[in-house]
Amino acid sequence: MGVEIKVEHLTKSFGKQLIWGDVTLTIPAGEICVMLGPSGTGKSVFLKTLIGLLKPDRGSVIIEGTDIATCPERELYEIRKLFGVLFQDGAMFGSMNLYDNIAFPLREHTKKSESEVRDVVMEKLDLVGLLGTEDKLPGEISGGMRKRAGLARALVLDPEIVLFDEPDSGLDPVRTSFLNQLIVDLNAQIDATFLIVTHDINTARTVPDNIGLLYHKHLAMFGPREMLLSSEEPVVRQFLNAQKVGPIGMSEEKDADELAAESDQDLPALPPIPMQLEPSNGIPRRSQREPGAWCEENGITPPPGSFDQNMSMTTGA
Repeated sequence: MGVEIKVEHLTKSFGKQLIWGDVTLTIPAGEICVMLGPSGTGKSVFLKTLIGLLKPDRGSVIIEGTDIATCPERELYEIRKLFGVLFQDGAMFGSMNLYDNIAFPLREHTKKSESEVRDVVMEKLDLVGLLGTEDKLPGEISGGMRKRAGLARALVLDPEIVLFDEPDSGLDPVRTSFLNQLIVDLNAQIDATFLIVTHDINTARTVPDNIGLLYHKHLAMFGPREMLLSSEEPVVRQFLNAQKVGPIGMSEEKDADELAAESDQDLPALPPIPMQLEPSNGIPRRSQREPGAWCEENGITPPPGSFDQNMSMTTGA
């Protein structure tokens, strides 16, 4: 089972440049979360701070009672064993075949025999649908296969937290859909805590249990998927529904004149909330809730057509 990540008042700068400040959220154990934000808002920096590769200026990241922002290096090393990371490009060693790439963390961090290593590697290759490709080099396979190989490597130490840094970058919509299904299936199988940084709106609308949005150096909102997909908060509404009307401009923020010019425009209706992607075997994940449950509990009327199974199927959700 995954572990909870509690982030409190986290602030990070590079020199005089504030990346984001006072970020507070709790990533629930075993759930799938997505972190969104316009380009340059520090989403990858946030991932690196969670795993202790970057130190925040202020704030804390509490994992199993340890604040990794201030703990000694030896404790941080132990906490990092809870993590698996899928990097944007897979980060495979080009001179190693897939088998050796995936075996690398086991050989570096465990005392397993080669027969035990082989059992684990073949299990993870099977898990991501890559059995039979173990002798290929990273340069001999497609981008989607490299992503899955990188995911297999991220899973070999049986992590309780898995971080995905833009797993859909460089993938076409079909491969992204396959990867999304794989992520949901894996969460159902291993019950780890998943955090996905992505720009893909369809992924954000259909995969996670919770969504966060970084914008203009702060966390605009974080909470259950249905909360954000029904939100009238301008930046959340604009980003999650890919609309032009709102505070986000081509570069960063729109100026006062642009916002004033938009003030008389009628906002487009919120699109229906799609069904959440389910595991391939049809058995709901432990953290998965009934469609519309959050809206009902909070007295929110979802947009017309929400949670329509037929609508979700035709839109590729």
